Amino acid sequence: MPIRRPYAPLLGSLLAGLLLTACAPKQQAAPPPPNVTVSHPLQQTVIDWDDYVGQFIAVDSVDVRPRVSGYLQSVGFKDGDVVRKGQVLFVIDPRPYQAALAQAKGQEAHSEAALANAKTEQARGVQLLAAKAISQQAYDLLLATERQDAADLLAAQANVQTNALNLQFTRVIAPLAGRVSDRRIAPGNLVTADTTVLTNIVNLDPIRFAFTGSEADYIKYQRENAAGTRASSRVAPTPVEIRLQDEPTYRWKGRMDFVDNALDTSSGTIRGRAEVDNPNYFLTPGMFGHMRLQGSGPYTALLIPDQAIVTDQTRQVVYVVAADGKVSERDVVPGPLTGGLRVIRKGLAPNDTLVIDGVQRARAGQKVSMHWGRITPVAGADDQSASLTEPAGSATMVGADSATSQ
Repeated sequence: MPIRRPYAPLLGSLLAGLLLTACAPKQQAAPPPPNVTVSHPLQQTVIDWDDYVGQFIAVDSVDVRPRVSGYLQSVGFKDGDVVRKGQVLFVIDPRPYQAALAQAKGQEAHSEAALANAKTEQARGVQLLAAKAISQQAYDLLLATERQDAADLLAAQANVQTNALNLQFTRVIAPLAGRVSDRRIAPGNLVTADTTVLTNIVNLDPIRFAFTGSEADYIKYQRENAAGTRASSRVAPTPVEIRLQDEPTYRWKGRMDFVDNALDTSSGTIRGRAEVDNPNYFLTPGMFGHMRLQGSGPYTALLIPDQAIVTDQTRQVVYVVAADGKVSERDVVPGPLTGGLRVIRKGLAPNDTLVIDGVQRARAGQKVSMHWGRITPVAGADDQSASLTEPAGSATMVGADSATSQ
């Protein structure tokens, strides 16, 4: 008699149900929103500075030439010395000029004696003419002789002065204070008046910084001057700051002293010049430097990190987070750098919540999990390393006055 298993059908149904459950696809849980760091833009009072590359030049540069010809006798300086105005630099053999001066003085004495004799003769002639002892013609001759001798004396005195100057010119002196170049002629050589270049002198304090600016920059400055928004005037020249190639900061201070009266038609640029104090003669003509020119008065700007800006073809955008955590794009107009942060000209408000870290995880229209951070200037940041192109005629960098964090 077979054994009955009343639970066999039930067990089969349970096993089939388990198999179907195991094979059925599991429902995926929604991923959490990505984490991003947000902050309000940093508000800071800044001043625009326009950046230029230029070269130092001397205020005055003089080629020293002799005023008289002769054989060079001695040199009174070492190559590269700093000389004072009036210092004797060269001596030309003075003996020929001393002899010429002595001869001129002898001629002057001869003329003085002749004039004295002519005056005596003329005085005697007055008495003789009154006594009818000589004719009027004879008296007129005596008077003419006196006048001629007086003229000869003036010529002799002028000749003495000329020869005295020539003797003085045998000592070639520095026409200005500054640094002298090397001597171009050795003692014993013949030098020619007004032709031979003996050396060169440049004055170094103050020194000038020459640069060229674009037409757009010139127009911008002119419009600011006309509107009265520029920080400079004829009474207070525009300040400039300069750094050398190996310097991280703009340590040299100066002021604008010249802008040319016309643009160069071939390049569309205009020449400018600043004057810089150089009391220790560290700066020398020919050095290159980076100059920044104050381009505006102080104004309050919004600053954000450069990495918060996303370039989308021709647009620059940032991601702004709403109160519900949803992200939206915002077109912005970036400006120059200051303290490693980018000035935003347009597109942001002070109370906007901006994604400053995790930009790659943010998507417009999606929600994010916000963590608040803080925007701070980067200590020692080089404002020259701008990654966004500036339009012509706008500031290439700014300097900070004071900051207030939102």
